[in-house]
Amino acid sequence: MNTVLKIRISRNERGIWQYRFWEHTICDELDYQQHMDYCHFNPVTHGFVNKVEQWSDSTFHFLVKKGVYSKDWGS
Repeated sequence: MNTVLKIRISRNERGIWQYRFWEHTICDELDYQQHMDYCHFNPVTHGFVNKVEQWSDSTFHFLVKKGVYSKDWGS
């Protein structure tokens, strides 16, 4: 059983949607970039990986290939 699943079971969460959320309209390019950075760094923040590049289920790898991020971003 993976770590994410264990945490979700301990919180009694079911399904794929997070329990609490809030809506936010992206205002501009800077706001968009900050939210993308947040999403890419989140697995590190929660201790699932040590480096952003280790999280395989992410657009980070695609954006590295496009030159948006360097491979060692967030390290």
